[in-house]
Amino acid sequence: MIEIMSFRLVPGTDEDAFLAADRLLQSDFAYQQPGLLRRTTARSGDGDWIVIDLWRSVDDADAVAALWGRDPVTAGFMSFVDGDSLRVVRYSTLD
Repeated sequence: MIEIMSFRLVPGTDEDAFLAADRLLQSDFAYQQPGLLRRTTARSGDGDWIVIDLWRSVDDADAVAALWGRDPVTAGFMSFVDGDSLRVVRYSTLD
């Protein structure tokens, strides 16, 4: 299963601080979760961001979604995200 989170940063955000929070989330939270196969963050030229997670199963992704709002590392990451721009879409893989 592929999960794509798209968003913009809160206006005035220090991009280096956001990238540090993203690296911390990746090392101290995301890759500690069972079922996460791959995670990557990317930015477009006009300031849109995406995080792409490749999960072993929907159940694995659901388990992490339940933890997401209760973890200080994820809260630090989300403090940089403009909530009005946030969108999460899940896709079923075909292979």
